[in-house]
Amino acid sequence: MAVQTINPFNNELIKNFQEMSPELLAVEISIADETFQSWRKTSFGHRAGLLHAVAKLMREQRDQLSGLITLEMGKLIAQSYGEIALSADIIDYYAINGEAFLSDQKLETEFGQAYLKNTPIGVLLGVEPWSFPFYQVARFAAPNIMAGNVVLVKHASNVPQCALAIEKLFLEAGAPQGLYTNLFVGGSRIAEIVANPRIKGVALTGSETAGASIAAAAGKNLKKSVLELGGSDAFIVLEDADIDKAVEWAAVGRMNNTGQCCVASKRIIVLEAVADEFLDKFKAKLTGLKVGDPMDKDTQLGPMSSEGAVIQLVEQVQRSVRAGAKILLGGKLIDRKGAFIEATILGDLKPGMAAYHEELFGPVASFFRVKNEQEAIALANDSPFGLGGSIFTSDIERGKRLAEQMDTGMVFINHPTWTQPDLPFGGTKGSGYGRELSSLGIQEFVNKKLIRISELTDPF
Repeated sequence: MAVQTINPFNNELIKNFQEMSPELLAVEISIADETFQSWRKTSFGHRAGLLHAVAKLMREQRDQLSGLITLEMGKLIAQSYGEIALSADIIDYYAINGEAFLSDQKLETEFGQAYLKNTPIGVLLGVEPWSFPFYQVARFAAPNIMAGNVVLVKHASNVPQCALAIEKLFLEAGAPQGLYTNLFVGGSRIAEIVANPRIKGVALTGSETAGASIAAAAGKNLKKSVLELGGSDAFIVLEDADIDKAVEWAAVGRMNNTGQCCVASKRIIVLEAVADEFLDKFKAKLTGLKVGDPMDKDTQLGPMSSEGAVIQLVEQVQRSVRAGAKILLGGKLIDRKGAFIEATILGDLKPGMAAYHEELFGPVASFFRVKNEQEAIALANDSPFGLGGSIFTSDIERGKRLAEQMDTGMVFINHPTWTQPDLPFGGTKGSGYGRELSSLGIQEFVNKKLIRISELTDPF
């Protein structure tokens, strides 16, 4: 496995890193387990203090950390600033609310007294993606550290400097060695790590293939897993929607992070009555995006994360076209150095085509016309994924009624699928299971211990 920084803006190799030896990995797991034995006994106040310190350092180092994100995976610099701010907010959120979320729960019982106590379970492994290299880690690490667990993080191999920077933030904030540990290991070694008896649970954000592999390893070893996998979110526009606003949000929802987002608005489903108007305005909006250096604050469409990623996306588009899909806009690599592709819209999509069933992880939108709301919901649900979705309408009650019919983990009305610390994040079907963020995110890797108190009486 190559652990290296390659700038996707120009495909230049910046720095190489060495993968961990089996011996060093064993040492790091052992240290993490030793740290857990003491960390589990710390107070919520102590844990909160550490997390607040990490969030403070993250904000103070915003420019440097944002630059690393943009350098390693090509995110527009303004969006990198936003990611750092959101990550710090998530860490603070759990520092503020974690104790209340994990407070003892009194149970109503016929005899005696009983309550549930949440206790940490141990060393957890997080397998995290390059798409949001700080945010994804924050939503895994912060709640679990606040709960009294310790974490090992296997980050994506193309964002190694981001990975090291996060570990450094925890150490600078005063975390004991082993509380947060970065692992430079290849994906082929994950099953071996999960099988280690010191590891008590695993969370992954990534592809369905990786999720299936990790779920199998966790199941084989009787360990809890949480999976946030791919998505192909439907963006439904009803005939009563404000079309101009819907177009603006569709562009944001599809092009955020250059389209490399699990909850991007990948399938644009528009009722026939307004389809022509929407499509004309959507094409104009995407055509006007300024392509350039992601470090330039005026750039609106930057490179994808890597040369391999853009080649894979073009291949998906070409397979769809060969099967009968039409390119309504774009569809080609941009003739310049770096991992650039045109903003693209595909139409005339039918079942069996790559773009109908597969996740398009980049700036390519799939456009569908439907006759009515029933067809819109049926099409939205005709997907192997079930992460998020959105409905645009002026009738909120209608939007709520249709939202309840969507087979997804999240539905947003008059906004693309989004994220914030106090909203649960997760999906169903091929998009995985379990939840991160909100009060639910801190509940995944704790032991809900029943404590029962009875009067001392003679047995039977």
